[in-house]
Amino acid sequence: MNQRVYLDYSATTPMKQEVLNEMLPYFTEKFGNPSSIHAYGREAKQAVDVARDRLAKAMGAKQDEVFFTGGGSEADNWAIKGIAYANKQKGNHIITTKIEHHAVLHTCEYLEKNGFEVSYLDVDQYGMIDINQLKNAITDRTILITLMFANNEIGTIQPIKEIGALAKEKGIYFHTDAVQAFGNVKIDVNDLNIDLMSISAHKIYGPKGVGALYIRKGVKINSLIHGGAQERRRRAGTENIPGIVGFGKAAELAMETLETHISHTTSLRDKLVKGIMEKVDYVRLNGHPIHRLPGNVNFAFEFIEGESLLLSLDMLGISGSSGSACTSGSLDPSHVLMAIGLSHEIAHGSLRLTIGDFTKEEDIDYVIAELPKVVDRLRQMSPLYEKVKGGLK
Repeated sequence: MNQRVYLDYSATTPMKQEVLNEMLPYFTEKFGNPSSIHAYGREAKQAVDVARDRLAKAMGAKQDEVFFTGGGSEADNWAIKGIAYANKQKGNHIITTKIEHHAVLHTCEYLEKNGFEVSYLDVDQYGMIDINQLKNAITDRTILITLMFANNEIGTIQPIKEIGALAKEKGIYFHTDAVQAFGNVKIDVNDLNIDLMSISAHKIYGPKGVGALYIRKGVKINSLIHGGAQERRRRAGTENIPGIVGFGKAAELAMETLETHISHTTSLRDKLVKGIMEKVDYVRLNGHPIHRLPGNVNFAFEFIEGESLLLSLDMLGISGSSGSACTSGSLDPSHVLMAIGLSHEIAHGSLRLTIGDFTKEEDIDYVIAELPKVVDRLRQMSPLYEKVKGGLK
């Protein structure tokens, strides 16, 4: 193995040194519990306040509208279950899409078993919803629209501003899973009329195991975790101080470097797409060609199997994925790719390559040189591909 290329930034990102530097003291000398009233506790509480302020500024929110969680999945669960149970007297209907992260889909399925009704919207071939279908799905019992900002597999960015405006007009709460979008696109919760938003630290070069939920002031929501009075009595449990400190620093850095980050990742993304599309036949780019995350590339290669492709690339030092890291152990085809109309066979030949701040141009050159060779070698073992080559299609 001559080279190692990491192209799985949507799964997780390496922590930036500046983030680690801020975290380190809170493992050792600044170890206080922020619920304690002595100097050690006050020191820890101040660190949490600073981090909360950094996150609030990064999304255009007020400091007291940001609540720390154990990750993006917990934030999704809290938003959806919390709204559902707090507002069940008003209605029991929730609207989502067929391409959500499983943290949303499985939460909605749980609520369906407990007296709630859920509408799962279709998407088009690019993974985009139809606003008119959303309008038509709304009833007088609808209490929540939960719809991801940008898809974690194919990178498609939804028309969030239109959705937020519609939800506000209808008096319905709007939650968005922005785990993939936060730090990759500009987000202002007020401009977009977002009521609740889930984010995660390890997607923006921060630590794993810490996330946050933005809750607009005045939103009626139940707590998910009960116990102590932490997070203004909304989320019990002693805070993960080093993680929270790291999240705050990562968010601050993400906002400071947002424009250069977008420019860098978009440029490399476009080069990768162009290089592969020119060199490989029977390949399609999944997701919207324009309205997509700057670092996201998702290909579907015909006549090959995705797991063999990933293993072959890994042997060359290239790290990618076939979709969500949360479902990488599953043999089922991606629910996202099925929803955009791919067949089982083609969906199984998918490859997600996601680019980040530490990706270099030579990394992309290496992938453009090696990936077509791997695809060709794997296709040589496919009887169907041989028929196509022989003109028997």
